[in-house]
Amino acid sequence: MPPSSPPGLSGTLLAFQTGRVRPLMVGGRKLVSAIGKTTVSGPIQVGILGLAGDEQADLSVHGGLSKAVYALPSEHLAWWQAQRQSRGATMFEEALAPGYLGENLSLQGLLEHELFIGDRLDFGEVVLRVTQPREPCGKFNAVMGYAQAAKDMVQSGRSGFYLAVEQAGFLQAGARCQVLPGSRSTRVSEALQLKAWKHLR
Repeated sequence: MPPSSPPGLSGTLLAFQTGRVRPLMVGGRKLVSAIGKTTVSGPIQVGILGLAGDEQADLSVHGGLSKAVYALPSEHLAWWQAQRQSRGATMFEEALAPGYLGENLSLQGLLEHELFIGDRLDFGEVVLRVTQPREPCGKFNAVMGYAQAAKDMVQSGRSGFYLAVEQAGFLQAGARCQVLPGSRSTRVSEALQLKAWKHLR
């Protein structure tokens, strides 16, 4: 019998963020990215391709039906701030703001080792399904300000996860969701190790 999350697992949507595609320097090359998101207020429409007003620079690796929304546990922000400072990125003294790591949803109470691929987050009007963990790339290293950021994400499991939109509607900050169990075969944290570790050794 597969392991399960604690009975009645639930979480809270603290904030939501959207971003526009803009220039980003990576290894001396000028690329484009929408990794930096900005918090927006009021109810926001969630469609099958994500939050209204959100953009993705490379649809081959971000966005689409299975990666329409990217969620990150807000509990991770303080850890990431400590990591970037300890790795020499001392010029970044301000606390990381929601959306800095590219997350659309800042969640509280739902961690990667508690959620399984296929679980659903039921907000009432909106229902989102966990599809896969985030896999970091070179753009993430550039934004975080140190070269080992992607590796730290894999080793720590603090990756966040992508969501497909099963039921579209409107979301409001402060909304709570209930976790509806899926097949319960692979935790998000386990899927990250399986998918990404081989690329970062």
